[in-house]
Amino acid sequence: MKKLILLLAVLLPAVVLAAKDRYVSQTDITYTSKTDAYSVERLKLDVHYPDSAVGRPVVVWFHGGGLTGGEKHLPDGLQEAGFIVVSANYRLIPSVSVTECIDDAAEAVAWTFANISRFGGDKAKIFVSGHSAGGFLTSMIGLDKSRLAKYGVDADSIAGLIPFSGQVITHFSDRKSMGIGELTPLVDKNAPLFHVRKDAPPYVIVTGDAELEIFGRYEENLYMWRMMKLTGHPYTKIFKLDGYDHGRMVAPAIPVMIAEISKILNAR
Repeated sequence: MKKLILLLAVLLPAVVLAAKDRYVSQTDITYTSKTDAYSVERLKLDVHYPDSAVGRPVVVWFHGGGLTGGEKHLPDGLQEAGFIVVSANYRLIPSVSVTECIDDAAEAVAWTFANISRFGGDKAKIFVSGHSAGGFLTSMIGLDKSRLAKYGVDADSIAGLIPFSGQVITHFSDRKSMGIGELTPLVDKNAPLFHVRKDAPPYVIVTGDAELEIFGRYEENLYMWRMMKLTGHPYTKIFKLDGYDHGRMVAPAIPVMIAEISKILNAR
């Protein structure tokens, strides 16, 4: 698998990369209509984009941190890859519930649909991704259509969902609040696995090594992959990055994501 990643890094299809692109960033843009102090402080995003962008694909990126920590950032490998990158913060446990974290992610994606054309983005080419907790949020807002519907967006308008090592059962932080241990599985309405459906956007799962991931995260996602396939979903894939643990899998996963975005766009 490491050889595959190196090959992808060299031979990636160029999605829209232009040699003379000059990238700029607008930071700390408020994306929420919520008015409480914590929301006003926390619910901001950054947009990193080529200043000559027209009709570019977009990646909305959610950071990890167990839903209890972390900060928005621009992942290495996406800085100048031809995409517009929207990196969003969301509120954190214990100040809010898991449901509110999901709602923030949905609002950030809805903001992107409404505003990305101002930065040269194509709202028909919006992909959602994130690592760990960010992967969980990616799956939740893309599979449970009610989350984005609240903001007037059809989740099926998302061009693709690409979670990195995301929880697909009920998130461990949610289970902890119920007194349930990290090794005791639960699937409820706050679990991506509860919302498996065949008409979802393209769904590309990337995880680390089965022996190095946390809490059986690869096997958990493998089951998700199987359930999506069994329900008849036409574009569900899973990639396991041998030799990489939960934290270090992000760097080799980025080329996989870029290659899959290119495939999805070229298949239209």
